[in-house]
Amino acid sequence: MKRYKTVFTTERGQRHQQVALAAAPDILDITMLRQPPPDVLRDHLADAEYLISERTGAVDAATIQAAPHLKMILRLGSLTYDIDTAAALAAGVAVCYWPVPTVIRVAEHMVMQLLALSKKLREAEAIALAASEEWGESQRTDEDTFAYNWSHRENVEGLWQRTIGIMGFGEIGAELARRLQDWGCTLLYHKRRRLPPNVEAELGLTYVDSATLYAESDYLANLLPYFPSTDGLLNADVFAKMKPGACLVSCGSGSVIDEAALAAALESGKLGGAALDTFEWEPIRPDNPLIRLARENYNVLLTPHIAAGAVAALVQERAADFSNVIRHIEGRPLLNRVV
Repeated sequence: MKRYKTVFTTERGQRHQQVALAAAPDILDITMLRQPPPDVLRDHLADAEYLISERTGAVDAATIQAAPHLKMILRLGSLTYDIDTAAALAAGVAVCYWPVPTVIRVAEHMVMQLLALSKKLREAEAIALAASEEWGESQRTDEDTFAYNWSHRENVEGLWQRTIGIMGFGEIGAELARRLQDWGCTLLYHKRRRLPPNVEAELGLTYVDSATLYAESDYLANLLPYFPSTDGLLNADVFAKMKPGACLVSCGSGSVIDEAALAAALESGKLGGAALDTFEWEPIRPDNPLIRLARENYNVLLTPHIAAGAVAALVQERAADFSNVIRHIEGRPLLNRVV
């Protein structure tokens, strides 16, 4: 059986790499590279037929020229702005993208977090379930008989005209922006390398520095991955710089957040709420200060690292990442083709 030389570049750690390799078809001879320098990538592409790029840097003209046997570049995700499509077209190399279900589900989960905090969902549910007589006599409703906001809740405002700041902008951030850009929100973002102007315009984004992001966001959305440089990055100093009453939502690495400092900012009233799906220690420890706050208050929402979906689906969905490569090998039309 012929095996096809494939280079797979990623920013992700060993655990994610192993899942991807386990899902790969045997027909592919895969070399996995984590954040390779350009010269290393070009060396590996010298005899490669396929390049799969996951959350990784630019694929420029020099890289494409260094790969004389390359047939296709596949970007896992939706952002292809950093692939030189003109050079690929000139070299006869197909360029495709592949939507990643887990990425989309995490973005959807973050929308849920934002809505739950802005609509005071936990508090509202508790009031409805209490069915307390303190709010007056109950009457059967019709077009003129109803008890709007019978518990007199304040600040149930939603996301319209609110400012949402996205930290760690990558594929999940792009999917989040796509879901929010028509909601009347102001979308700010900060990342190490600014997006091209056309991508900012397409996604409705405004680039700001981190200080402005903290100061102007009504909701700070953390999507930062774990690196030594991001360990504990969202700490007491950052929370002090945030707008009074602002909320934090997080589906990024749990260890990016100083949870004790976050709890203190919530207890002091500096921050108005928090929704987290990931934690410094997982499964979450019973002494995590956020658990007590969530039990005593309605403005803290904790979920058990479920944003990406069910564990059983991960390998099956990762297998789909290779579908376009197989389609190319079999001579079938490619999906999500850019050039």
